[in-house]
Amino acid sequence: MTHNLAPAKRAGLSHLWAAAGYSVGGVTRLAREAAFRQEVVAGLGLLVAYSVMEVTVAVRLSAAVLFLLLIAMEAVNTAIEEIIDRISPEISDTGKHAKDLGSLAVFCLISANSILLLYALALHLRA
Repeated sequence: MTHNLAPAKRAGLSHLWAAAGYSVGGVTRLAREAAFRQEVVAGLGLLVAYSVMEVTVAVRLSAAVLFLLLIAMEAVNTAIEEIIDRISPEISDTGKHAKDLGSLAVFCLISANSILLLYALALHLRA
């Protein structure tokens, strides 16, 4: 078990650069999750679908925002799972509830993405 001290606080552009590095580390960690990889593949499919369909810029922007929110929530869900596994390696109701709630949040965003796709498809087929 390693306990490293927190790095010194940075300011200005140095802080921005460090934050970008932490984000790259987050994406690298998230890439090890099967769910994230599946969501990225689905996102690429959505990109193709929205580029083929005749939908408004607002629908396309909404799709982009919803997809980014899904990825962000997947990252939060993964963080919750890692923290629970770290502080409570034994099975507990509290840990299960935390993981279940994180999964529910991801499911809600998958549903929102699906609803928007169905709406866009309905618009496209009506045109």
